[in-house]
Amino acid sequence: MNQISRGASAPQSLLTRFETVRARTEALAAPLSPEDQVVQSMPDCSPTKWHRAHTTWFFETFLLLPHLPGAERVSDDYARLFNSYYVAAGPRHARPQRGMLTRPDNAAVTAYRQAIDAAMGRLLRDAGAEVLGLTELGLQHEEQHQELLLTDALHALSLNPLRPAYDADWQDPAADAAPPAMLEGPEGVVEIGHDGIGYAFDNETPRHRSYLAPYRIANRLVTNAEWCAFVADGGYRQPLLWMSDGWAACQAAGWDAPLHWEQRDGAWWQFGLGGLRPLDPAGPVRHISWYEADAFARWAGKRLPTEQEWEAAATRPGFAEAEGIAWQWTGSAYRPYPGFRPWEGAVGEYNGKFMVNQMVLRGGSRATAPGHSRASYRNFFPPDARWQFTGLRLAEDAA
Repeated sequence: MNQISRGASAPQSLLTRFETVRARTEALAAPLSPEDQVVQSMPDCSPTKWHRAHTTWFFETFLLLPHLPGAERVSDDYARLFNSYYVAAGPRHARPQRGMLTRPDNAAVTAYRQAIDAAMGRLLRDAGAEVLGLTELGLQHEEQHQELLLTDALHALSLNPLRPAYDADWQDPAADAAPPAMLEGPEGVVEIGHDGIGYAFDNETPRHRSYLAPYRIANRLVTNAEWCAFVADGGYRQPLLWMSDGWAACQAAGWDAPLHWEQRDGAWWQFGLGGLRPLDPAGPVRHISWYEADAFARWAGKRLPTEQEWEAAATRPGFAEAEGIAWQWTGSAYRPYPGFRPWEGAVGEYNGKFMVNQMVLRGGSRATAPGHSRASYRNFFPPDARWQFTGLRLAEDAA
């Protein structure tokens, strides 16, 4: 459990952070009605109410029951309803049916959160290193679900013909004004992975050496205007640009533009958390799958950077939009680093067992919790996933 302990704060400061993170989840859920919070728009998404309950289940299951004397479950039913994929933690309600959980209602989930928060307050007043480390893991986990809460709510609202805004005042990130340019990336032997300063998930470790051939990487993300050129040039109709599985996915789903784009009177509009707005040509393209990103890169005569190239270049001068804009697809499959060891116990299921059939993203999005991401952070999704705030930057061989 030593890996989990790294980056943990002292009890009082961690209690303050615990209260802040938990309050932010409730603030993010506040614009959504009880009806909004129960909807599950597709199997990959979860209802807001479930996110609120599951993050609470995490603290109850992995912190309170094993570490707070006399702790008991608020409800035995919650152990099954709000477990996600932790097989070692017991049975689970089927993921595609989370939207069927109209009971317990929102008020019951709020009471559940309040009860667990109070118990965690007692636990953290005099906590040792293991509890502090697990608590920080739980907070990082909740921050991940804060982002999912937003993206899942956006997907649900996008299916409503009224196109209701999550928050009419929501502001998307300002586009970087830098002209497009290809930067020389670091080459030769570089160190990749978390440097041991601050928090890291197990999949960011161990730090290791990697060899990079000469390459160049874009100074900024691909824009909506650049993607419009891809669309206008028939990018979605040219099978030679696409991976075989990607072309099959494109044809089966009828993709002809990024998710949440729609045309009105010949102009593109984009549905976002602030509602339906005219497409910003200078803004970063978002809500694209890895298949689309890969096809665009081929159309542009470039390629996607590997995750090692991205990380090595992320701190270089001129490398813009590293975080807080859109997650950036890489050309790297999600695999363990050399010497990777998952955490011990049930929390070891957190990352390692998903290291197959996924592609790595780097950076962070407007929906990512403030301070949550870092240069070594490894996000991952299947190559056909589009509902996250996913974009791309280009790379090319320099030889």
